[in-house]
Amino acid sequence: MSDLPPCPQCSSAYTYQDMDMFVCPECGHEWSGDEAAADSDGLTINDAHGNPLADGDTVTVIKDLKVKGSSSVVKVGTKVKNIRLVAGDHDIDCRIDGIGPMKLKSEFVKKV
Repeated sequence: MSDLPPCPQCSSAYTYQDMDMFVCPECGHEWSGDEAAADSDGLTINDAHGNPLADGDTVTVIKDLKVKGSSSVVKVGTKVKNIRLVAGDHDIDCRIDGIGPMKLKSEFVKKV
């Protein structure tokens, strides 16, 4: 089995090395060996402005978000306290006052 790291974007195992860069043939992402070493130590999730997020942070919603299966809306400027980062499409688990537990995408929040 190959000892090359999986792609940090799509998690594909079919990466290959081209000189000092790693390349993913499935999504086309290229990264250096230094980035692969930094990414291997844990989950790195950034907010809409590129600021790194961590468990327990407080974030603010930057766009009105419709709640699926309900007529509720999470309004712009809603503060969400004590977030938890998870792997997946919706990478933030949280509890929003008045709505309840939700999963959010990091691209719709900014760090406070």
